[in-house]
Amino acid sequence: MKTDAITFYYAPSSRAMGTLVLLEELGAPYQLHVLNIKRGEQRQPEYLAINPMGKVPAIRHGDVLVTEQAAISLYLADLFAEKGLAPAIGDPQRGAYLRWMVFYGNCFEPAVVDHYLKRPAASKNETPYSSYDEVLDTLEKALTPGPYLLGERMTAADLLWGTALHWTTMFGIVPERPAFRAYIDRITSRDVYRRVAAEDQALAAQHEEIAKNAGRV
Repeated sequence: MKTDAITFYYAPSSRAMGTLVLLEELGAPYQLHVLNIKRGEQRQPEYLAINPMGKVPAIRHGDVLVTEQAAISLYLADLFAEKGLAPAIGDPQRGAYLRWMVFYGNCFEPAVVDHYLKRPAASKNETPYSSYDEVLDTLEKALTPGPYLLGERMTAADLLWGTALHWTTMFGIVPERPAFRAYIDRITSRDVYRRVAAEDQALAAQHEEIAKNAGRV
């Protein structure tokens, strides 16, 4: 099954870039299925059959369909376990690795979205993440020893978080605390990340131009 083709559903300037970085770091063979969000292709029936949320990324691997960025990261890192980007079951670091993968989707993303939309703070007992500040404080504490979430070992979780923090600090949604800045720089300075980011930016510009030209018709 490992040799089955991976189809990667992707759009530039989206969280899918982190998955693309992971695929490249793993050296995984994949076919890129690009969606132009500017034209609403992610909301067309063909893609909604893949992910009814109309979100990227998603992957299809043989008969397996995986959506949600953290789930995709877990799947791919385990599929290519020989690359060493995921602690194996039985490894003492596996628990922390899973924790940070799930913390991203369960706590960080909802906290950041609520903060960005300026939603009134709810009781800590009524949110899945306690509070925005406590999410950031918890993440900062984990990153301060460095260099990675699991210490000296870089994992797929770091590629997920490095990309997320890069985007959210760039847009001012998350403050640039020193531990965050050092961590972002560590991840984004990798050769694979820089190459993927440049390709992502170029494709985003193409999609923007297509959208503008379509508007003139």
